[in-house]
Amino acid sequence: VQVPHYNYVGDSVLGFKSHMGAGSITSNVKSDKTLVHVKGNVDGQSFDIATGLKKFGAMLGDNVEVGCNSVLNPGTVIGRESNVYPLSSVRGVVPEKSIFKKAGDIVKKR
Repeated sequence: VQVPHYNYVGDSVLGFKSHMGAGSITSNVKSDKTLVHVKGNVDGQSFDIATGLKKFGAMLGDNVEVGCNSVLNPGTVIGRESNVYPLSSVRGVVPEKSIFKKAGDIVKKR
């Protein structure tokens, strides 16, 4: 794992060879202080998983690249071999082998 400088990684799990660019953050507490849920939609199936935790950051799969100054909101899951553009605010689930450009604009890698 590489978390080189000016990062905050709160209550998170980072996969093998994952990398967080300068200034990126895994936020671990919701602003309304309610319990964190992992919410997403994968292959047309929506889900909402209650963690039962007040503090829960993000989970990054192996070989994930997070761009500089990005924020991963509480309960975010990023699948292995995915990339997040710099200055992104990520919420929910990013499928494996994807590129997160902005909310609602996630593309599969070729």
